[in-house]
Amino acid sequence: MTTTLIRGAQVVFPEGVRASNILLSDGRIAAVDVTAAVEASEVIEAAGLHLLPGVIDDQVHFREPGLTHKEDLLTATRACAKGGVTSFLEMPNTKPTTTTVAALHEKLELAASKCIVNFGFYIGATPTNLEELQRAERTPGIKIFIGSSTGDLLVDDQQALERIFGETSLPICAHCEDEATVRANAAAIQGGRDYADHSRVRDNRAAIIATRRAVDLAERHRHQFHVLHVSTAEEVAFLRDTSELISAEACPHHLFFSTDDYPRLGSLIQMNPSIKSPADTQAVWQGLLDGTLEVVATDHAPHTLEEKQQPYPKSPSGLPAVENSLALLLHQVSLGRCTLSQVVSWMCEAPARVWKLKNKGAIRVGYDADLVLVDLKRTETILNDRQLTKCGWSPWHGTSLTGWPVRTLVHGKTVYQDGQVLDGATGREIEFQR
Repeated sequence: MTTTLIRGAQVVFPEGVRASNILLSDGRIAAVDVTAAVEASEVIEAAGLHLLPGVIDDQVHFREPGLTHKEDLLTATRACAKGGVTSFLEMPNTKPTTTTVAALHEKLELAASKCIVNFGFYIGATPTNLEELQRAERTPGIKIFIGSSTGDLLVDDQQALERIFGETSLPICAHCEDEATVRANAAAIQGGRDYADHSRVRDNRAAIIATRRAVDLAERHRHQFHVLHVSTAEEVAFLRDTSELISAEACPHHLFFSTDDYPRLGSLIQMNPSIKSPADTQAVWQGLLDGTLEVVATDHAPHTLEEKQQPYPKSPSGLPAVENSLALLLHQVSLGRCTLSQVVSWMCEAPARVWKLKNKGAIRVGYDADLVLVDLKRTETILNDRQLTKCGWSPWHGTSLTGWPVRTLVHGKTVYQDGQVLDGATGREIEFQR
């Protein structure tokens, strides 16, 4: 039996932060508050560090299969390990799309042979795949693109949406931007070539119309629903009055960038939903702090720099974030904007609860030993040439942050330590409590 003792850390438990010694056994948390002298196969000296549950990123695009020149499951999960992300849930818009049970199972098999961290995959909704959605298991839920997609993944027809919400049982999440509004805005500014035009095309109105529509469907059909990447003050205000069926999240790019950053960063911050005004950025932060928004996820969506540097509107939307998301939030702890316990709630506990992940999201006896040690005093600068994501760049290039992961464990095995990733298919398929 393999055992590991993590000794002397400040541990972020669900009930608060305190010094503790944690014993791991065969990939699980075996005991907490054990004596420092307990025997173990391995001892990790963690004095001066904080021990957190591993981050769960519930919204990523890892590009495999079909778009692996941008990213693949190995490069993406190496970046995850560096960033303290021990589990991810990946979106269905790969090539081919994940819209059948067979495609879902193929992804799971591929991931088992490549992933350094734990994995799960959504099944994508189309106007015509209701039976596949009803049959699907081994998945966190159904992803709907209500706007901002092409081909069969765009579901904008009301009758199709009614059936998906009314005749399936898995939780649903959605990209909410109203397609008709986006198209009308694009037509109105024909000839626009400024990257900032993207935020005029995908404006606040497009977001709130689609979010209201999706929440109405969920509440009428009594269906669990998660609003992805909230970007506007209007959405935050609306979501404060929704039922217990509804959860929602924020992404780092909507917390740390605004339309004021287009002159400096251009297409590097071109995203769907688009970056919004400074007032919207502040409102999204307030939504997190007051509990309206429960989850922080990245929407990690890499493209090559060559692709991103095309003139608008040929430039694709998406940016990489998994290896820097935790550090970005830890830096806010250093600034006093939020607490370490809040960060753990947003990035670990809430995604596990929303998606009903089994034995994840907290440091509890019996839970999986998916853990990250962080140094809240460590200051480092994000640099493009040090990024592990295959695309090799970050919109936060040159940003210095205080508070960084220094060691990441997946099922009790160290996968990242002091700048080095330990390769190997350590990750396991995530189990869900249904």
